[in-house]
Amino acid sequence: MGGVPSTPRWGGAAEMRPAETAEYLIGALVGEKSYPLASDYWQKLLESPLHLRWPAHRVLQASQLFAQNNCKTRHLAKILVHLAWCLQECVSASGVPSAALVRALNALYISSVFLKYFIENAKSDHFEELHLSLDENEAKPTSFSKDQTIEQLVMHSVLSFLGKVDVSTNTYLLHHELLNFMLIAMSTQLLSGPSPGPDDSHPFIDAMMVQESSLVSLVVSKLLLNYIRRPNFPIDSSSYSIFSEVNQTGVLQRVGSAAANFVLLPFNLFVGSTGEATRSPLAENSLNVLLILIHYRKCIETDYVKDRGDHSSEPLPKEDACFSENPYCKALENAQDIEFDRLDVEGNVQNGPLVRLPFASLFDTLGLYLADERSILLLYSMVQGNSAFLEYVLVRTDLDTLLMPMLETLYNASRRTSNQIYMVLIILLILSQDSSFNASIHKLMLPNVPWYQERLLHQTSLGSLMVIILIRTVKYNLSKLRDVYLHTNCLATLANMAPHVHRLSAYASQRLVSLFDMLARKYNKLAEMSNNKMHMPNGESREEDNLPEDTTAELHIYTDFLRIVLEILNAILTYTLPRNPEVVYAIMHRQEVFQPFRNHPRFNELLENIFTVLDFFNSRMDAQKMDGEWSVEKVLQIIVINCRSWRGEGMKMFTQLRFTYEQESHPEDFFIPYVWQLVLSCSSFSFNPNSINLFPVDLPLEKQDSFVGEDGQKLQSGGLNGLEQQVDVLV
Repeated sequence: MGGVPSTPRWGGAAEMRPAETAEYLIGALVGEKSYPLASDYWQKLLESPLHLRWPAHRVLQASQLFAQNNCKTRHLAKILVHLAWCLQECVSASGVPSAALVRALNALYISSVFLKYFIENAKSDHFEELHLSLDENEAKPTSFSKDQTIEQLVMHSVLSFLGKVDVSTNTYLLHHELLNFMLIAMSTQLLSGPSPGPDDSHPFIDAMMVQESSLVSLVVSKLLLNYIRRPNFPIDSSSYSIFSEVNQTGVLQRVGSAAANFVLLPFNLFVGSTGEATRSPLAENSLNVLLILIHYRKCIETDYVKDRGDHSSEPLPKEDACFSENPYCKALENAQDIEFDRLDVEGNVQNGPLVRLPFASLFDTLGLYLADERSILLLYSMVQGNSAFLEYVLVRTDLDTLLMPMLETLYNASRRTSNQIYMVLIILLILSQDSSFNASIHKLMLPNVPWYQERLLHQTSLGSLMVIILIRTVKYNLSKLRDVYLHTNCLATLANMAPHVHRLSAYASQRLVSLFDMLARKYNKLAEMSNNKMHMPNGESREEDNLPEDTTAELHIYTDFLRIVLEILNAILTYTLPRNPEVVYAIMHRQEVFQPFRNHPRFNELLENIFTVLDFFNSRMDAQKMDGEWSVEKVLQIIVINCRSWRGEGMKMFTQLRFTYEQESHPEDFFIPYVWQLVLSCSSFSFNPNSINLFPVDLPLEKQDSFVGEDGQKLQSGGLNGLEQQVDVLV
């Protein structure tokens, strides 16, 4: 009468009683007896009402017994084959039959539970304990292709259903659980180290990588459309044949304990307490799966690896690593707008099928959900990899749709992850590489910015707000994070924007000058520390100095930062001074902060133009006969009047700074762990933390930054776990 079944039940030898059919069928699945693939046992199992609510310890016991016997029974391989067949039936039928739907769901639920246990508890490097093959003595079905593995068969069927069968009232649950199954199947990555190697084994995700390009395109398109359309779970469960009381067939229920790790969402998660759909798990899971697929990299064996021999235990040097092409990444990068096919217009021929998407809908959906870190990563993947989508974004007149949520993320940097901040800054840097973007953001006026608390911002241009937020991010970083990589990105974006600044607001102009002042004070402090260090007797040290290991290197870094800020001011004054009187006012108001650097050998040439401007406007101010004190309004009025007569005489022309973002050659060391961290933290998917080797569990990802600067000509920041930025001055 206890909660744990007796041995005969697990073995399936006892006679089945109708009331315990599900109990006996599951017992037979995990037991010692092997049922041939063609046995009618499988039909009974998949067509039975598996309404089982087992506690965690019973699920664990069943999983352990299944793992013990699977090497002889090969039942995991067999139920995966039946899952593939059920899905094939669903795809081939004109309408998904109710009976086929139930069999597919039952096969999916059962295989998901046990596959997840196998992966989490895998002991071998190549997952041999899965035994994804049929016994040699068992007759192979005629439907089996000669060279097709079971993992290729099942993943082909899963992808075919997802790509070819539309999401409807009747198929929603199967679509969703197939995405859950894919997460489980791809979770073998969690057991590998952070850097992909030629010995890594991921049987299911590798099987997805060898599918035909037409199917890959269908899947990428469907996943993105799910994200865009965000289909909700049907509220009226009676319309679902598998929930209908008329049809007694049921599905295996989710165990109500996290320890069981079924990863199957209960019905009430789809529907809120009010009966209204509160979220779209299908859209979220589609995004999870898409991000994992597009950022996967398969390291393949090269001649160098073969020459080393199997006895070598040294890790493969990065420069010798070779990766196979990722068809999902390629499909995303080649996706075109459904409304406009540039390739057809230009008369070019595109090899293979194209993913066609409604870019307008994708743009709007991203704007709505950029608070979700996964959406930020999707936007990065699109603008960095897909030139057609980047061009589409740049010609939109409502750029605030994307920029406002990203700027709000930077504003709330203290409550965001460092990787989320980096992704946003890289996206802004990519956008700022386009001159039309830099011009258009200053034409778009914002009536107010409700989330900006320091002061009221009324009728501020989007460009001015972007300058304010980027400078605020630099200041926050200087006081809290002290991250060179972040500084580099912010200043590079500001430098790209500078030649196109138009009517920068008073507040943004003040912030720009105060940024120079802040960096100047930091530079002076480092210079003083460095001088003191050089003049101290050998062997002497003072603990209170608390000097960095290499003060000189840090001094060089801030020298480059100051030069970039001076280049920014030079670009505004050289190319857009008549349209920016507030910048002139801010420089005049704080002109004393520039004076100490006027004769500095590293800065004097960049300060010549600033003092030329100061001399011009100071002389105009001195020429005015003024009764009483000067007011801000009066000074600004004189500046505006004299801006009209400004001809730029005596100004030295410098080469415009142009910074570009370049992803490093091996970004997978960052992206693969990052994507899985997002999946585990932002979704219902869970995994045994003791089994995770992909990243440190409960520890933040470490960053290692390096900074190289030479006369302001090249700034490079590596690290970010493989994401590297190279910023170059294009002469």
